[in-house]
Amino acid sequence: MTETRFVVGVTGASGIPIAIRTVEALAEHGAVHTVVTDAAESVMAHESGSREATMDRLQEASAELYGESEVGAPIASGSFDTDGMVIVPASMNTVAAVATGRSDSLVTRAADVTLKERRRLVVVPRETPLSQIHLENLTKLAELGVDVVPPVLGFYFDPEDPDDFVDHIVGKILERFGLDHDCYDAWNPD
Repeated sequence: MTETRFVVGVTGASGIPIAIRTVEALAEHGAVHTVVTDAAESVMAHESGSREATMDRLQEASAELYGESEVGAPIASGSFDTDGMVIVPASMNTVAAVATGRSDSLVTRAADVTLKERRRLVVVPRETPLSQIHLENLTKLAELGVDVVPPVLGFYFDPEDPDDFVDHIVGKILERFGLDHDCYDAWNPD
């Protein structure tokens, strides 16, 4: 593979602002192939004010933008080399599907390909509280080598507004790929 490529799956959990910033931040490091589920599009109108404006931002930052039913897309094949995949936000439905090997949408098929090709997979689960079933599915993914990065609030970097919390999580995602960022200042005890 000559160019750096990432896959981002955006599912129907709360956390669309994190997805947008993740796609934009990854685009600074390579080509981003983004999949947006139908449920994610429904959530966009509630969390970002406009489904159209959000889709425009994702389209602008992405090398390719796919719908969940486009299972013939290049990212559904292991021969399409990538540097890994992020599912952000990851609904518990998607987490369960990936944990059990169900690949009936482009997001879950791309995740399945990422796992079988032993590429980095990061899931950003967005649910609270977590049931035992949720925890078991997340544990199974972690045992498979998936990086589970829940969007947990941090305060050590002196956040000033909600965007700072979003950037903190995006920075944590980028770190999973070994990518430099200026999303937040690292912990400094001084």
